[in-house]
Amino acid sequence: METPCADRHQDDAQHQILSCHQNTSSGTSTKEPVSGKVIITLVTGLAIGGFLYFDLGRFLSLTALQDHRDTLLTFADTNYVATVGLFIAAYAMVTGLSLPGAVILTLASGFLFGAVLGTLFVNVGATTGATLAFLAARYVLQDTLEQKFGKSLKPLQEGFTKNAFSYLLTLRLIPLFPFFVVNLVSGLTRVSAGTYIGATALGIIPGSFVYAYAGRQLGTMHSLKDIASPNVIGAFVFLGLLALLPVVYKKYAATSA
Repeated sequence: METPCADRHQDDAQHQILSCHQNTSSGTSTKEPVSGKVIITLVTGLAIGGFLYFDLGRFLSLTALQDHRDTLLTFADTNYVATVGLFIAAYAMVTGLSLPGAVILTLASGFLFGAVLGTLFVNVGATTGATLAFLAARYVLQDTLEQKFGKSLKPLQEGFTKNAFSYLLTLRLIPLFPFFVVNLVSGLTRVSAGTYIGATALGIIPGSFVYAYAGRQLGTMHSLKDIASPNVIGAFVFLGLLALLPVVYKKYAATSA
């Protein structure tokens, strides 16, 4: 027969074991996000380092594209579905890792698939890669930045979040803002992933179409400057300013009221 003292001793022992288990679990869960951030940072760094070390950028130049044009066309005609899949994956990797070469890939889409389908495939690849970069930046850096600069960033965060779609659409339409910078900076804001994906997918259509259409005349092209003329850039800027009209209207209406 067990005494009350023995029961109490047994309960205390079980309580200590349970507390120890909870502390161990909580310590493990605290460490998991840190290890995840380290893994993402290492994988990204190794991928970018490999790209630079093996000089893979030499394959993403206008000269290389022109030299291998016939080979690429033959492969695409023979393996159309595989070419589409490889193209979208390559585009997502280039944009996701913020590597140079997206413009060359967009030109390639034009002569491989045509202007319309090329624009579609570019949109899928670019939006996928941009979203991966956005999510990685948010996961790795956002908490740290908010802890250190939360008070100073709060007004910027609130203003950007209220008009996130219009701001992002403007940044995507105007080619003066580097694509990878918009990806990374957006990840540090509180804009929702849905808003980011929608504005990105819509905003890159005009620029993608211009370069994909130009890719059809790849053989006669001497420089990328042949595409990005002042008139074309001016048209993009005009579209970007149009995207800001809702924001201007909201502020004007609020002031009037």
